[in-house]
Amino acid sequence: MNALAWSCAAAVAGIVVAGAQVATTPESIAAGQQLYLRNCASCHGRTGDGGPGNDLIPAAPSLVDDQWDHGASDKEVFDNIKNGVAPDFNMVPFKDKLKDDDIWNIVNYVRSVAKRK
Repeated sequence: MNALAWSCAAAVAGIVVAGAQVATTPESIAAGQQLYLRNCASCHGRTGDGGPGNDLIPAAPSLVDDQWDHGASDKEVFDNIKNGVAPDFNMVPFKDKLKDDDIWNIVNYVRSVAKRK
């Protein structure tokens, strides 16, 4: 399937395709940290170790361990942030709140934190 046909199929399926990945630089990581703290820490914890959940929502997974239940590649992590995690969407989509570059900055930040653990 060529790129145009794949993009059309993705659009029909409601999938938002990722933009080009932002380079991992100190600036990207710093921007990602601020975005993470504002948008992700309430569920995944300030350090990315995961959250407790509650009666309505299961615990948010750790982002700094070796277990990635919904895909471990940078693109898969980007897609999970942008489109949420189906079918229950306990991980809500951020496609209407964050720009692609912002999401890539978060991916770069999470990767940098995981490497330090």
